[in-house]
Amino acid sequence: MPLPADRRVNGPRLRTLLGSWQRRGPAYQALADALRGLTRSGTLPLATRLPSEREVADALGVSRTTVTAAYDLLRDEGFLVSRRGSGTVTTLPAHAGDRAPARLGTVDDGLVDLSAAAPAAPPQLATACAAALDALPRHATGAGYVPLGLPELRAAVAERYTRRGVPTGPDQVLITTGGQQAIHLLASAFAGPGDRAVVEHPTYPHAIDAVRAAGARAVPVPVTPQGTDLDLLESTVRQSAPRLVYLVPDHHNPTGTSLSAAGRERVRDLARRTRTVVVGDETLVDLRLDGPELAPFAGAGRGTDRYVVCVGSASKSFWGGLRVGWVRGHPDLVSALAQRRAHVDLGTSVLDQLVTVELLAQADEIVAQRRTALREQRDALTGLLARELPDWRLTVPAGGLSTWVDLGAPVSTALAALAHGHGVRIAPGPAFGVDGTFDDHLRVPFSQPVDALRRAVDGLAAAWAALGGASPVRASGGQPALV
Repeated sequence: MPLPADRRVNGPRLRTLLGSWQRRGPAYQALADALRGLTRSGTLPLATRLPSEREVADALGVSRTTVTAAYDLLRDEGFLVSRRGSGTVTTLPAHAGDRAPARLGTVDDGLVDLSAAAPAAPPQLATACAAALDALPRHATGAGYVPLGLPELRAAVAERYTRRGVPTGPDQVLITTGGQQAIHLLASAFAGPGDRAVVEHPTYPHAIDAVRAAGARAVPVPVTPQGTDLDLLESTVRQSAPRLVYLVPDHHNPTGTSLSAAGRERVRDLARRTRTVVVGDETLVDLRLDGPELAPFAGAGRGTDRYVVCVGSASKSFWGGLRVGWVRGHPDLVSALAQRRAHVDLGTSVLDQLVTVELLAQADEIVAQRRTALREQRDALTGLLARELPDWRLTVPAGGLSTWVDLGAPVSTALAALAHGHGVRIAPGPAFGVDGTFDDHLRVPFSQPVDALRRAVDGLAAAWAALGGASPVRASGGQPALV
């Protein structure tokens, strides 16, 4: 019976995904570790047919014996399954769930999950849920389908934008089932097969997924230490004529950079001049930890509403379990997206929307508490990394939920694979790129409690030691490489 395989990867593509997988020790063990890491991280999806041993050997420039030994080890562990005539397919061992966390961003059975940069729920959630239940009977007389979102929540989100200096009416707000659905709706509305969509590089992985799901091509523009390379963004928009540009202007995921006020105006001007739709993902806007508040991405909202669209979410400010997001744009766009979402769902959970209304009423208090906790966790993480892994280079972010670490060597995929065995689940750098690059970087979130972060750094340090060493980049004078 043939093995089920949803896709196939060839030798050259596998070589790109693996990056610089070699390390000290047996070559077959290093190759097995790298392939295991690609499977665990989802970079190499399950039910993917791998190349033959000979093809992999030719692509990587190693002996066939090395590849055979690596494949054999992964078969024994349950990460590969093979059958004559059907090839070798990626899978997960039956006991994988014993080590996997029950949910993202939690500590479970000794495993610290840093694969998601997401905080826990605030203490106000319970009272917000109780208040939402009290309000529910007023909304339970109809069918419960609200494609545009509850009027109360649309008004509350609009008021939030208005308070930040972006005059907004409820007719400019669409409530979605999480910010991720908002991104998918916008990508499918503006981009299709053969179209181009510009994304920052690195960027939020699910934004890349949304572009590709629409059949479009993701065109990368690099993110510098000062934020998006705006010169290259302008030239890319002129040359590639994209249907969509996706940016994370506030505490960028994963680098932590933010666009300046002048940079935001420059992006808005670019959108107006080229009539290109620019989506600003403001999911992290509330999590400013140092310095003054950032200027709103939409500016004053005048004259740009048809081209500058904002995406927001309750997931980072409040709790990801609510699955409530929104789009702020021109009323015509809001109506069109509401019609398009009918192919996916008929509206966001009414109860979750009512909970979000209650939380928005307490947003100032909740966000202040969240910032205090994140500031402590960020400082703890960066201090631990400086002490335990001084060869790693990182910038202390002024906000957000993570820091983007320069490892000094292209070993992120191998490190992520080894880290799982040391009690840490973490996404390798290539997960944040469009082409398998960034294997010399690692996103390390600080959204966990300090005790969990301490255990995570211990696990990462053990995995780093198992890789054989230190990055060639060291801080001068023996000081920690923290910049």
